[in-house]
Amino acid sequence: QVQLVESGGGLVQAGGSLRLSCAASGTIFSINVMGWYRQAPGKQRELVATVTSGGDTNYADSVKGRFTISRDNAKNTVYLQMNSLKPDDTAVYYCAYTYLAGVRWSDYWGQGTQVTVSS
Repeated sequence: QVQLVESGGGLVQAGGSLRLSCAASGTIFSINVMGWYRQAPGKQRELVATVTSGGDTNYADSVKGRFTISRDNAKNTVYLQMNSLKPDDTAVYYCAYTYLAGVRWSDYWGQGTQVTVSS
């Protein structure tokens, strides 16, 4: 079992910044990917950014150059620094922990944190 605790969401004006954090606890697997996804009202959940346990990152085109994902493996924590926020970034942001156990990939999800960007 893996528990994910998210923090850092809130209300910010367009052009502002927020930093999300997600701490994982429980059974930690050495090969894993931590990341952030978001879901806006009436839309499907979409990938924002991911970072592997080896440090490789991946970003959605819509956030490249504005968002930075990082992780502290010692703390099993992933961060999402969000700069130059736009109203279109408004969504519930979910932390995800994907791990390899044997030959199977599985995942856990956080409860979500609301990010609201006002124009």
